[in-house]
Amino acid sequence: MVSRRDFFTGAAALVGAGMVSRVGAASLPEAPIMEGAATQAPLIPPNGRPYNPVVTLNGWSLPWRMNNGIKEFHLVAEPVVRELAPGMKANLWGYNGQSPGPTIEVVEGDRVRIFVTNKLPEHTSVHWHGQRLPNGMDGVTGLTQPGIKPGKTFVYEFVAKRPGTFMYHPHADEMTQMAMGMMGFWVTHPKNRDFMKVDRDFVFLLSNYDIEPGSFTPKVNTMLDFNLFTFNSRVFPGIDSMNVRQGDKVRIRFGNLTMTNHPIHLHGHEFFVTGTDGGWTRPESRWPEVTTDVAVGQMRAIEFEATDLGDWAFHCHKSHHTMNAMGHNVPTMIGADHRGVAQKISKLVPDYMVMGERGMADMGEMEMPIPDNTLPMMGGQGPFGGVEMGGMFTVVKVRKDQKPGDYTDPGWYKHPTGTVAYEWTGETPVPVRSGSAGGQSMPSANSTGNIEMTVRKPTGHGGHH
Repeated sequence: MVSRRDFFTGAAALVGAGMVSRVGAASLPEAPIMEGAATQAPLIPPNGRPYNPVVTLNGWSLPWRMNNGIKEFHLVAEPVVRELAPGMKANLWGYNGQSPGPTIEVVEGDRVRIFVTNKLPEHTSVHWHGQRLPNGMDGVTGLTQPGIKPGKTFVYEFVAKRPGTFMYHPHADEMTQMAMGMMGFWVTHPKNRDFMKVDRDFVFLLSNYDIEPGSFTPKVNTMLDFNLFTFNSRVFPGIDSMNVRQGDKVRIRFGNLTMTNHPIHLHGHEFFVTGTDGGWTRPESRWPEVTTDVAVGQMRAIEFEATDLGDWAFHCHKSHHTMNAMGHNVPTMIGADHRGVAQKISKLVPDYMVMGERGMADMGEMEMPIPDNTLPMMGGQGPFGGVEMGGMFTVVKVRKDQKPGDYTDPGWYKHPTGTVAYEWTGETPVPVRSGSAGGQSMPSANSTGNIEMTVRKPTGHGGHH
């Protein structure tokens, strides 16, 4: 292990768990890579102006070097292998060994120089999403710059003019490169460390992939029917929890680079939307929420006080976005009687199992064989059994004894006696149902006789459809 001081004086060795250093040309800064998928500790700034660092969920922040007062970073665009969750890996494109690439953290007013080396099989570029910068640094291939050809290195240089939450991604063969996972997070911290200060600041990107069960490479031409929705290219149960101390002021920032919107929902607490990629929201414009919708290409920063102890779900509220390796053409079999058909099929296929006649929850309990390198739709386990979630789902763990700066997983919450829902064991009353349930608009199925319906066509509005 080599200290960050040694790293920034030019030594090339390990920097943090799972990170290795790739030495470039003598004039280039180091291009460290990350090989692990675990959330790394925040990067405490070794030089330059101080700031309160963020924590990238299942990711890390990119070190830099100071060169005559300029912060220099080195991004390498390259093919990577990303573990989406234990049991499934994907062949993606990313930066510095991972997809998404490392988070870049700077301070308002910093002059930043980013070297971008292309190790992809085609040209690329980097667009600094949401930044105010010279037009020629905006990264749109053909419009503001030529593409970065394979094997070449380009230099982007600008001043980080305003604090806020941003992204970076290509504007070159975007349908392919974004579908393959090329994206990263950018945070510009305010000059005043006390402005919008929080105790914990988490960041991650939303992405989606279409990877056939048993295969490794995403389909790049999919427009709607994705089967894996991710936080930082990880799916539950492979997504780390966000671990905080009771009473902490917590910020969670997320950017959406998928092909659809995502209503992100937090259990157990209310929050305020305090920032977008356009900047911080004015205090008088905020209102309490438990769900906020983030559209394609947008960022959101939410803040809340972690008042209540427990393991609180945090997820996209589109139900199919919290499942893994979904099949879109599976028929609904609820209520269907399979018995006769199942007996006939079992004679031909001895391992045949009936699925879906009582809903889909049974599938989470079946240990069915699945293709190599894929995941069950609902594979997460909690302290009370199957969580029956996948995809964009994780947990905010609030604990009394989580020390400041400690991001380790405290394990499952131990509920005080009498605070867990339990089964009623007394007598169950017979439900009473009305014979006129639903009234005239929806007569009960038990009603007898003919039902007369009178339809009156409105007049005076001809031509309306």
